[in-house]
Amino acid sequence: MNIQSKRSQRLIVNRLLQDFRDDCRPSVEQQWLRLAAAHVVGQNDLSLHLQVHSTMLGFAVRTRDWAEAVGQLVRLALVPVGHLLDRLPAGNIGRATVSAFKPMPVPPEVMELIVQARCLTLAHGVESTPGLLHR
Repeated sequence: MNIQSKRSQRLIVNRLLQDFRDDCRPSVEQQWLRLAAAHVVGQNDLSLHLQVHSTMLGFAVRTRDWAEAVGQLVRLALVPVGHLLDRLPAGNIGRATVSAFKPMPVPPEVMELIVQARCLTLAHGVESTPGLLHR
């Protein structure tokens, strides 16, 4: 991934996380979809990957979803190993409800959020990044 696409990736993840924080009347499920979208886009960058899982952990605790919180703690421990071994399952949404090791197709509702975030980011002058979701 080149420098421009890394920058775009970071901006898109930041947009998704900002939308997660700014929505004043969110459903819990919609918030998880935003976090899943941020995970899909950012998982191949160590710092973004850790940031998204940390945010997921905080949200799980705030919503008292203890099974999800434990799953996020496990994922936070696995992130550095996955990056070291280059074993990051493409499309994986990062939730405790799915295997941390299984690649998966990006769910349509998650893809829609990614496309919206990418469009808003591009509207602010960031160049297109083909292959942003893939390595």
